[in-house]
Amino acid sequence: MTINFKKTYRFAVKSALYITLFSTGLVGFLIYLFFSFSYQFCLIFAFSIATFSFIVIQYRVERFIYKKVKKIYDDVSLLESSTFRNQPITTDMATLTREVKKFATDKKLEIETLKVREEYRREFLGNVSHELKTPLFTVQGYLSTLLDGAMNDKTIRKKYLERAEKGVERLIYIVQDLDMISKLEIGDLNLEIAEFDIVKLVQNVFDLLEMKASKKDILLMFDMKYNRPVMVVGDKEKIQQVVMNLIVNSIKYGKLKGSTEVSIEDLTDEKVIVRITDNGEGIEKKNISRLFERFYRVDKSGARTEGGSGLGLSIVKHIIEAHDEKIYVNSKFGIGSEFSFTLEKGNRSSK
Repeated sequence: MTINFKKTYRFAVKSALYITLFSTGLVGFLIYLFFSFSYQFCLIFAFSIATFSFIVIQYRVERFIYKKVKKIYDDVSLLESSTFRNQPITTDMATLTREVKKFATDKKLEIETLKVREEYRREFLGNVSHELKTPLFTVQGYLSTLLDGAMNDKTIRKKYLERAEKGVERLIYIVQDLDMISKLEIGDLNLEIAEFDIVKLVQNVFDLLEMKASKKDILLMFDMKYNRPVMVVGDKEKIQQVVMNLIVNSIKYGKLKGSTEVSIEDLTDEKVIVRITDNGEGIEKKNISRLFERFYRVDKSGARTEGGSGLGLSIVKHIIEAHDEKIYVNSKFGIGSEFSFTLEKGNRSSK
């Protein structure tokens, strides 16, 4: 980083002028008292004093400012020392003040960012620990009970082994989701881009989640009847996971006898937007900005009883961003939520 200091002689000129006026006035007065007064002598004397004063003051000020400014910049590591050897540093303190303020502001912002990251790290590690600890302790509990003698009872043995298996499956599910997020973040997950019918894909998800939704008597539906395919471009499997995660969330936080509605609309000539709307709990405004964080849960206690890895929305965000698309959230607490994302249109897209 190179700082271009403004070359200024104002301080030296004004100081030399004051010295010259005083010296010339004093000499002129003394000559008038003791000798014959000469304008020519006064002018030559004034010019000589002014030149000498200017050179001495300017040189001394430059040296003084050089040392002070160099020390400040060396202390804050804002500039390399070699920068000062190649250009003069004068009395332009405004540049120094501005740069030091900028440095202080940047450092303050950096410190605040580090604090936020440290807080996020602690919370993330706590969440990971909790999510892994719960199924691990469940598996351990059932296996320990079996080892303590319950294995001899065939009915209990089968029931406990099945429950332990579910705990292991949950662990695998969490690890797989973490692995997917890591690959998405480093760009190591290859997307198989192809053209597909988003209407058919959503209907497939409806069919898969029909039983889950029926437990809360939630209706899964389109906003209208789509008589023709709506072709989009993307990784069909990953987009299905996005739709699945969003609809599962709408069911999880939906109210009894509620509804989840999916609409597909033209956004631009090249994009469609898929909206998934429910009339469930809704999300408080303070939580919306953190929805896509890993393991972040709006309901710290109740959500875990519903299952899931706590990574669903984070995966959704990463998949959509991997497609260079956008995802949006609009929610009112107590009324419902709408998640929407964009996709590129296919060549045969029509409703």
